[in-house]
Amino acid sequence: MDLQSRILVVDDDADLRKLIGDYLRGHGYIVESAANVTALRQAMQVNRPDVIILDIMMPGEDGLSAARSIAVENGPAVIILSALGSDTDRIVGLEIGADDYLAKPCNPRELLARVRVALRRRQGPAPADGSSRVFEFAGWRIDAGSRVLRDPSGVFVELSDGEFALLRNFVEHPQRVLTRDQLLDLANRGERDIYDRAIDSQISRLRRKLQLRDGTELIRTVRNEGYMFTAAVRRA
Repeated sequence: MDLQSRILVVDDDADLRKLIGDYLRGHGYIVESAANVTALRQAMQVNRPDVIILDIMMPGEDGLSAARSIAVENGPAVIILSALGSDTDRIVGLEIGADDYLAKPCNPRELLARVRVALRRRQGPAPADGSSRVFEFAGWRIDAGSRVLRDPSGVFVELSDGEFALLRNFVEHPQRVLTRDQLLDLANRGERDIYDRAIDSQISRLRRKLQLRDGTELIRTVRNEGYMFTAAVRRA
């Protein structure tokens, strides 16, 4: 379960930090807070959070820069909570690696729902039939339980939570066309508002990471339909 998961709230508004912290603690989470990105990095060195709720506009280093570095480090899930709420702002936030994006002001219950979705995606669904969650394709190996992807030479490949969710669902449904809506439902259980362009960007990043190590096109765009994972997949 996600009870006692650790959440870090990063915002220069002390009242908002307290409001969010009190609400999430009331639902069983361990919540810490930071007023800026410097404090965020210090907090992560002490206790690694499972989810970071991150403002964009703060003194010093901005939240987008922090979100980008956290995604590169394959760090915790990042939910951006910002007063910048246009479609463009949302898309930029998701493109740089954030797992979710909410505009201020938001309903605390909605924020709680997004946190729960982010935590469930990190843990991944347990297979109902007890079957293996390790898959092999074109020399690659992905362990959906421990969230580890290794290339054909055995090197660990870092993926954001969103990229990992997409790849997991591709290998679970290989060699068939998946529409954007199907991918969103599989990866997010339909509980998150996200745009087609954002998922296109995540797939493009995933495709580049796979192609860096293998020139074979593993994710093919099917015009006017969606995407297909072309490799044969077997459970290890």
